[in-house]
Amino acid sequence: MTLTASPTTSTDHLLPLARAAATTPTALWNDSADPDELRRSIEFGAVGATCNPVIAYTAINAHPDVWGPRLQQLADENPTAGESELGWLAVEWLSKDAAQQLLPAFEASGGRNGRLSVQTDPRFHRDAKALADQAVHFSQLAPNIIVKIPATEIGIQAIEDAAYRGVSINATVSFTVPQAVAVGEALERALDRRAAEGLEEKEFGHVVTIMGGRLDDWLKYTVQRDRILIDPGHLEWAGVAALKNAYRIFRERGFRSRILSAAFRNHLQWSELVGGDLVVSPPFDWQARINENPLSAESRIDVPVDPAIIAELLERVPDFRRAYEPDGMTASEFAAFGASARTLRQFLDADAQLDALVRDVLVPAPR
Repeated sequence: MTLTASPTTSTDHLLPLARAAATTPTALWNDSADPDELRRSIEFGAVGATCNPVIAYTAINAHPDVWGPRLQQLADENPTAGESELGWLAVEWLSKDAAQQLLPAFEASGGRNGRLSVQTDPRFHRDAKALADQAVHFSQLAPNIIVKIPATEIGIQAIEDAAYRGVSINATVSFTVPQAVAVGEALERALDRRAAEGLEEKEFGHVVTIMGGRLDDWLKYTVQRDRILIDPGHLEWAGVAALKNAYRIFRERGFRSRILSAAFRNHLQWSELVGGDLVVSPPFDWQARINENPLSAESRIDVPVDPAIIAELLERVPDFRRAYEPDGMTASEFAAFGASARTLRQFLDADAQLDALVRDVLVPAPR
């Protein structure tokens, strides 16, 4: 795990993330659209980035000197728009700026990378048509936009529809192997429909996220709730195990989308996946921490998680079984899975916070 590369190799001077990017098919994306973080991440080898309500709120709130005037400008240009509409216009502005930084990687990869992920409004989570229609709109913001839609039963309907309509997809609110497989199958159906109808065939760069760290968080909560004593170190491997299992299934079934690792809680969610033809998307601080430590960039994607760890998790933690086995849940169960409900609520809350931020710019509190 922590062995360094041979001193005779030509990539020894590179930091771990850049070395992995240079020597393996594993793509690095930045889990933020903040322009300063993205610029620095690109120096580490990043060829993609993402935006969601939490990320957008954080980025806008962190730079009031930039975004106060921008929000006021958007309000002047859209005099009847409410806080929510203006907030989402700000998200679009932030996304287009980030997409511009990634255009060189997009063009160099033929569309496989260089993507900026924009997330659909979580308030549409019960409306497949609204999700798909907004995805089409977002896809037109820049040529390298990829759109995030939740991997729920309704969301997967929207994913298939939007992909058929030519949208590049990044499944989100996704934590489990059955969710990833269901999305992979939906994308295959959409691509096959396009081919059968003679629609344009191109590299859409579809990715299917598994938020491994959020799965770990949920399982840690369930074992505490249910008073289950288990080796605590084993719970650090749950998300990694799900990611490796999903990657193996995607390869076996020939899916044309890639797995994406997100929601980092430990370096294993990068180091154990290096070598795979997939995407890892750590927050910038995690990238810095990985580069500050002597981690190896050797390929470990095909090294299985210790079978004893898998066996204990399967036996002792019911929600791990649901998350790990490809038939562990039906699509109708995806939205109610604990990690899904938690994350969707967080995204909805971030929407509300973004509305409040816009309100405070437009109608500042009296002093």
